[in-house]
Amino acid sequence: MRILVVGSGGREHALCWAIAASPLVTELFCAPGNAGIAREATCVPVSADDQEGILALCRDRAIDFVVVGPEAPLVAGLVDRLNGAGIKAFGPTAAAAVLEGSKAYTKDFCARHSIPTAAYGRFTDAEAAKTYIRTQGAPIVVKADGLAAGKGVIMAETVEQALDAVDAIMADRAFGEAGAEVVVEEWMIGEEASFFALTDGEAILPLAGAQDHKRVGDGDTGPNTGGMGAYSPAPVVDDAMSKRILDEIIAPTVAGMAAEGRTFRGVLFAGLMITETGPKLIEYNVRFGDPECQALMLRVKGDFLSALIATADGQIGHFQLRWHDETALCVVMAANGYPGTYEKNTVVAGVDSVETDDVVVFHAGTARGTDGDLLATGGRVLGVTAVGKDAEEARRRAYAAVDAIDWPGGFCRRDIGARAIGR
Repeated sequence: MRILVVGSGGREHALCWAIAASPLVTELFCAPGNAGIAREATCVPVSADDQEGILALCRDRAIDFVVVGPEAPLVAGLVDRLNGAGIKAFGPTAAAAVLEGSKAYTKDFCARHSIPTAAYGRFTDAEAAKTYIRTQGAPIVVKADGLAAGKGVIMAETVEQALDAVDAIMADRAFGEAGAEVVVEEWMIGEEASFFALTDGEAILPLAGAQDHKRVGDGDTGPNTGGMGAYSPAPVVDDAMSKRILDEIIAPTVAGMAAEGRTFRGVLFAGLMITETGPKLIEYNVRFGDPECQALMLRVKGDFLSALIATADGQIGHFQLRWHDETALCVVMAANGYPGTYEKNTVVAGVDSVETDDVVVFHAGTARGTDGDLLATGGRVLGVTAVGKDAEEARRRAYAAVDAIDWPGGFCRRDIGARAIGR
């Protein structure tokens, strides 16, 4: 089969890495890809947001199956366009991708289907949002309704911070049109976790759990980012908790979306808070997490491409996946200044030399210079991912690789996986 992966980040590199191992693959393409993905696939300079360009590429290269990585093209209806052209694709339609495209929609959906989540209010008027915040008090969470690359969530510890967040989102348009509406939520107490499941709209195949580290600084300090590291499995998501998540959150969502005429086919990524009373949904994503995907792909056994095809074909109920028992841990190396302003095109050296049977470096924002140097072109640049018999060994291997990479222009958190090791 001729396979196309759409996207250019660390998630897409991990997907290409896993898909390339499938015996079904005769040729693998990625649009637009990056310097690391070029090791696994033929990169084609077509933007993930260029629907006409993607369609033309599929026709030109006789693509049999498309895997859409990022959320923006899913929300914009790329899968609808591909299916309409007779091209099979993995990912939800635009009608189903609204679960990530609108936090306000998802909160109302949870209320309609009795899915546990934080108490909330949704507002298109800034003054109404501020009145709600003053009434509720702090700490409190303020979110841009639409897509904001993982950065549109402000954890406000004071009322003043929350009021400033409303102004930043709605008046200053810090996240563009994603901030036309805000969702204000209670600040939930517990341990965060990520849960993934493949679904064809009826059957559900749970994948492994993981734990992300969203804030930029050690000890979960600083602003939210797209993710600074992750590990899998997550001890907080044991077998009993997995069953609760499936029964109380994932299954009602799949059934509810079908009942509302928005049948969901693809991967459901539930960002969760594991509270004293059980799991509660923080938000839904309609694609694999980044950097959780990097850790998951190192643990999956067998032909992952076949699972994606079975999902698209409505056959996931007959599919099984097995997982390696080891822990996989990903440390994100980001450009100095991220998630704020950062310098681009700094040189990164020594990446290839750190890879072993136990360590894979997934590229996110990278390109090759005219002289062959590896250049950092994005905020999150590398996902240094290692496996070990437990979280401590995986962590030791990952950080040893990080320390061997020569990149003065970058930084990382030094505490990825600390919560798992401390158990």
